[in-house]
Order: sequence, then C-alpha cells, then structure tokens
Amino acid sequence: MRFRAKIVDLACLNHFSRVINTIAKLARICTLRLTVSKLYFILSDKVANGGVGMWCELNQGNFFDEFQMEGVAAEHNEIYLELVPENLSRALKTAQNAKAVKMKLTNKHCPCLRVAVELPSLSSSSRIVTHDIPVGVIPRRLWNDFREPSVPDFDVSIYLPVLKTMKSIVERMKNLSNSIMIEANLSGEMNLKVETDLVCVTTHFKDLGNPSWALEDGCQSSQDRDPETMAEARIDIRKLQQLLAGQQVNPTKALCNIVSKRIVHFILLHEDVSLQYFIPAL
Repeated sequence: MRFRAKIVDLACLNHFSRVINTIAKLARICTLRLTVSKLYFILSDKVANGGVGMWCELNQGNFFDEFQMEGVAAEHNEIYLELVPENLSRALKTAQNAKAVKMKLTNKHCPCLRVAVELPSLSSSSRIVTHDIPVGVIPRRLWNDFREPSVPDFDVSIYLPVLKTMKSIVERMKNLSNSIMIEANLSGEMNLKVETDLVCVTTHFKDLGNPSWALEDGCQSSQDRDPETMAEARIDIRKLQQLLAGQQVNPTKALCNIVSKRIVHFILLHEDVSLQYFIPAL
C-alpha cells in the first residue's frame, strides 16, 4: 500500500487548503478514501441515528501535479484512512506561499500521512517543514460502511439562496431556538422558520428555481406533486450553521433536497469539488 502526491501550483494548493478547512469545520474525524483518480472525504455518522453525513469528492488531477498510489490489492486499488482533518488543515496553513507540498503515506512508529512543505528561502537550499499526521488504516472488510450515500427520494429539490445571506439569517435565528424549520416547494419558494413559545420568525425566499432531475435518477417522486405544497423538515440549527459557516469554497451551484420530516440533503458544487451534506430531521 503506497501513496505519494505533490502540489506545485500555488492556486491549486490554496484551493486544496480551502477545501480541507471546510471539511475540518464539518467533521472532527473523517475518512479519506484514495483512488487513482479521486480523493473522497467521508463522514458517515449513521444518519438514521441522528448524526450528520458528509461526502466530499475531488478530482485529483485538478489539484496535484504528481499523484501515485497502490491500493491494498490489485482488484481493490483503493486506500481508506481515518484522520483528523484539522491536523491536515493546520499543516497546510504553513504552506501559504510554499514552492511545493509533498504528501506521502509513511509508517515509522505508526501509520502517518507525511506533509512536507518546501518554503522559499534566501539561500540556495530550501527550507522544508514536515508534519506527520497520524492516520488509521481502515481494513478492507469495513469499506462498505463508507459507500456513497444514496440520494433519498425527495419531495422537493430547490436551489439555495446566496449562502452568505442564508448564513447571516441562520446566525440570528440561532439565538432564538435550537431548531429550524426548512420549507420549500416546486414553485421556487423557500422559508426558514423558528418558533418558540414567545415568537415565530420566518424568512421567505422567492424565485429560487427548482433543479430538473433527469428521469433515470429514479428520484421522481416529486414530479407529480402540487407545485405550491411545501415539503418541510425541522433540523438542528447548529448543524446547519456549521455547514454555512464552514464554507470556504464558493460553490457555483448550491441546492437542497427535502424528504418531508426525514432529512435535508445539501449539495454544493464547485468546478472540481462536490460536497454533499445530510442533516436528519428532528
């Protein structure tokens, strides 16, 4: 099992750094899945038990100048590692204006992801700062726990308003209640609502637009629905705020799928990163 990779391009490095910062804000511990063409950051707290789920996918070719890996076996050419994303985020903070960053799987005293940051220096020799990030190697028999979550048959799919606007609204609402109701319909309307014994505050959004999902997706339960009828789910407001506050990769598209009273599934798409986040209903 081997893995080594290198980023030389500064724009790619900063972009990768922002992705890792976002993940560090969403997950205390996560699984890094390496394949020949992609990296995945996965959080599979059992959504059924009230935990959130996350699935972030990156094409390695858009970030790395060199990328070599050999998985656990020829027919299973993948590596699954458990790591604390905050450690990786911290290591990359030292690489703000680095000449290159190399990553490598090592095993001295324990399995580590070694991040070597080559910094520019005044003399001819370069300075290299090395971080060894402990990782756990996840055995093959457990891989099925980290498969891509299936998109549930949702009642409504809707584009989100500008995330900054949504974030400031949710931050204010967080002071009033621990939960927030998200309502949306197929006429491009969405409401964010908090209710307490004393007060009910609702923010209305209009003309957001609804994505059209291709028929082969099998997610067609929403098509024969009355466009005005709201689908709703009450979720933990802190989990929503965490998602909005952690966003350092400005998505080109952001949408949410609501399965009434069961789950809210967020999808944030950037040219070369996609992030899915599942928050179960309360």
